[in-house]
Amino acid sequence: MREPEHRPARTVAMLALVGLLAGVIVAAAVFPLAAASGLAAKASAQSFDQLPADFTVVQAPQATQVFAADGKTLVATFFDENRRDVDLAEVSPLMTKALVAAEDKNFYRHNGVDMGGLIRAAVVNQASGTQQGGSTLTMQLVRMLATYSATDPQQVIDATEKNAARKLREAKQAIALDRKLGKDGVLERYLNMAPFGHSTYGVYAASQFYFGTQPKRLDLAQAALLAAIIRGPGDYDPLDVTKRQAALDRRNWVLDHMVTTKAITQAEATAAKAEALKITGRAPSNGCTAAKPNDWGFFCDYFRRWWLDQEAFGNTAYDRERRLDGGGYRVVTTLDPKVQAAARKRVGEQIGTGATNAIMLAAVEPGTGRVRALATNRVFGVDDPAHPRNKPHSDPAKAAEGVRGTYPVTSNPLMTGGGGVTGYQAGSTFKMFTMVAALEKGYPLSYPIDAPKVYRSGFPAPQGAPGSCTDIPRYCPTNDSPGMAGPADMWSAFGRSVNTYFVPLEERVGVPAVIDAAKRLGVEFLSPQDRARADDPDAAASWGAFTLGVTAITPLDLADAYATLAADGMHCAPTPVQEIVEESGQKLDVAGPRCDRAVTPEVARAAIDAARCPVGDRSAFGKCHGSTAGGVAGVVAHPVAGKTGTTDSHRTASLVVTTRQLAVAGIMGDPDWPGATVDTSHNVVNPAVYETLADAMKGQPREDFPAPRRDAVSGTTTRIPDVICVSVQNATDTLREAGFTVAVSPDRVPSRCATGEVAGTDPGGQTIAGGAVRLILSSGAAAAPRSGPTAPASPVGPPPRRLVPRPRGR
Repeated sequence: MREPEHRPARTVAMLALVGLLAGVIVAAAVFPLAAASGLAAKASAQSFDQLPADFTVVQAPQATQVFAADGKTLVATFFDENRRDVDLAEVSPLMTKALVAAEDKNFYRHNGVDMGGLIRAAVVNQASGTQQGGSTLTMQLVRMLATYSATDPQQVIDATEKNAARKLREAKQAIALDRKLGKDGVLERYLNMAPFGHSTYGVYAASQFYFGTQPKRLDLAQAALLAAIIRGPGDYDPLDVTKRQAALDRRNWVLDHMVTTKAITQAEATAAKAEALKITGRAPSNGCTAAKPNDWGFFCDYFRRWWLDQEAFGNTAYDRERRLDGGGYRVVTTLDPKVQAAARKRVGEQIGTGATNAIMLAAVEPGTGRVRALATNRVFGVDDPAHPRNKPHSDPAKAAEGVRGTYPVTSNPLMTGGGGVTGYQAGSTFKMFTMVAALEKGYPLSYPIDAPKVYRSGFPAPQGAPGSCTDIPRYCPTNDSPGMAGPADMWSAFGRSVNTYFVPLEERVGVPAVIDAAKRLGVEFLSPQDRARADDPDAAASWGAFTLGVTAITPLDLADAYATLAADGMHCAPTPVQEIVEESGQKLDVAGPRCDRAVTPEVARAAIDAARCPVGDRSAFGKCHGSTAGGVAGVVAHPVAGKTGTTDSHRTASLVVTTRQLAVAGIMGDPDWPGATVDTSHNVVNPAVYETLADAMKGQPREDFPAPRRDAVSGTTTRIPDVICVSVQNATDTLREAGFTVAVSPDRVPSRCATGEVAGTDPGGQTIAGGAVRLILSSGAAAAPRSGPTAPASPVGPPPRRLVPRPRGR
């Protein structure tokens, strides 16, 4: 229908008429005895002129839709009010005709205010004591806009209060709104804001909820029913069996009025009345617990937690949540349905949802940080206390108190951390951080250490503590098997996971440098205790077991760290989003990758070259000798790098593997009781991880890892000066003048030198320029043979009497 032109003279006349009639309306409604008084009418007209006509046309809350990486598959919807705005062109003309017939048949013949209707309502109200509205569609829209723009409860009350003053204010603002938006604009706003019951707002959500269709496909009977519901969603609820007939009667009433307004013919109305009422009543899912498939809920929750941390969406978590639930965003996440399906399938093949242990798996894309999958053998949701599904807590003390565990149902962020989840020990996967720190300091991949069966380190450890010797309060790790002792370089030591190579290497590099490398590669240190120690240089310096993975880490951080190395050292913060579009169509840059240079490409390439050994791939120089998961490369069928990790008493078992295109990390353990002694197995977690990667890589192009430069392989070493049988001070001065850093071992070993003199150095012979050298002092006992200019690299002396290794280090 064509809109009438808005002529200025007509608008001015209408305002004058409203002002004049306002006195009559107010007098009749508020001052009955003075209704005939010209003074009352004049005063009311003056008050009307002083009412504000301008106001803010706000955007009503919109549902945010979250999609998978394909931009089509819906992951979840977030809303306080289920609403999605549509253009009027996307709404069936039958819907607008039904609305006009039901709510404002003179809509196209007034300028926002139907004076006849207002006066008629005022007279009837005065005579009968009832409350007829007399409001036009435009005045109703003014009321809705005032409610949504309210900043405090009193403004909401003022916007809905039933009195003549509110009517007058609405009337003046309706005239201004009609002029500002035009008829089509008023209809579009109204149809997008109106409530339709069952937490459904706007014609789009109503069409979906009641009929499972788009607004533009509404037929006559459907449009009439929606127009009927608007008058009173609680009174005309077609889903309520006690109100279904009232809804049908109101629908038919709307059809009759559409005939009266000549919107339809009598025959069309009769046919529509004969249609059976078919209601779907299917509301869209709201939030992560309704995500389908269920395992997508863990990724959905990760997205939601990420959103609430982004200052771009508000100053507080409350503000950000309101934006998520009402901002009308279209979010395309990084979730790859193919990778997610593979991950959940492979986890499920190895372990059931009701098991105490969990495999927690994360997949990250190198070079972007995009999280492609999060999977575990749990059902995402909240257990019902009235009908609990979860089993007793795995911690006997908590089970005795009646506390239930989080299996099979949980909403805890097991893979990503947060909400009290700080991660799990990942064992020897942490040796990577020592190797990176060593490479940065100039130690080459070929750097030799004669790894002993027992390494008596300089790190303190209370006697009786795990990994300590009983004869001295120091950290003395061993290997997973005695046969791992002997000469090794980074390739062989990383491939076979030799603890007594990496602890002395960590000692020479310095634990703070190792921790710094871990942080740059993406380790967050979510455990407060671990973070406090990592941030304290003095405490960090004595953390000898750090290289063996005794700190907590999430599968997401572990995958992120190895993905950084696969991306030539470019760290990209893990992200669940790749595109966020506002309701206006504006894209937000908060969804873009956030990357920085963590390590140089050469260090990253060298570290990856050694990391090809544990998983059975070939280094660029053919230097691999031994592996802990040698079958991985054959299954993945792409160039691959990675590392296994095991903690003492099999508390956890881990595997992280990466190609150039995707990194996948999995940790197996008891998330309810991480310190428990549980029977985890690489035979369970490993296949879940590498089969997931293999599935994801099918059809992907083969991309080899770039080979490192020769200097990262062979490096440059320099001779350590001969300081045998000299004083500690003289040896220290000599070594420092040569550019080395010096430390003194607390061990004393038998030698021909006098007591307190230097019996040897660790390392002996050669090391990198500026490297760390530890002086080993003589006990002055029986003479010991010398080997070259210095004593052997490992201290000479009796082995410790008893060792308690932790972690296992594979």
